[in-house]
Amino acid sequence: MRCPDCTTEVPDNATFCPQCGTRLAESGGAAGSPAQKTASAPPPGPPPASRSPSERLQSVAAGRGGREDVPEQDLWIGGYSPKAMYGSWIGAAVATFAAVVVVAVWQNTGFAWTVVGIVAAVVWSALLLVLVYRRASVSYRLTTQRFFHEKGFLSRTTDRVEVIDIDDITVKQGFIERLLGVGTVIISSSDRTEPELPVAGIDQVKQVADVLDKARRAERQRRGLYIESI
Repeated sequence: MRCPDCTTEVPDNATFCPQCGTRLAESGGAAGSPAQKTASAPPPGPPPASRSPSERLQSVAAGRGGREDVPEQDLWIGGYSPKAMYGSWIGAAVATFAAVVVVAVWQNTGFAWTVVGIVAAVVWSALLLVLVYRRASVSYRLTTQRFFHEKGFLSRTTDRVEVIDIDDITVKQGFIERLLGVGTVIISSSDRTEPELPVAGIDQVKQVADVLDKARRAERQRRGLYIESI
């Protein structure tokens, strides 16, 4: 039979015209009422099976009130804490004191004191330069959707890790770091560039790790229904 609107040849048992979407009568091939044609016509656009995953994701997000377009907000901003080097400074202080004692007791000569002074000056200057470099070259930022790790002094490299891609969060602390509340957060994710991203020199490291873990869980919960719908 033919569609009464567009005269396209359609199967006898068809309910809708595949060309124009007009509802066909259950018998005789006559067109349904205008109300039936408007209310029952299939939605325009390609069938769901032929859409790409991104198109289906956008369609599901739109059907749920557009929650996929939630604004990105900062949760935490930080950098390298000087407390992370307290252990090195304590070690340098102990070594300097021991050298002074040795020279004063066994080698109390001008040459020995000169050597100790030069070595101590080099060690402390190196520690100070390392601290200045790390403070100036490293910065971190966590948002509700991404984690940013910027490093470099003259040149700058920025690593971006999607919060939803984070698989595991590990906190690493030495003995002195535990006393001071600083440490390193190791982020394990499906990111190809940095599958394991060490975030060093973090003050209040356990609290920061908790914030990162909560952001990961919240983002997965928010987007879980959309991902399952693809």
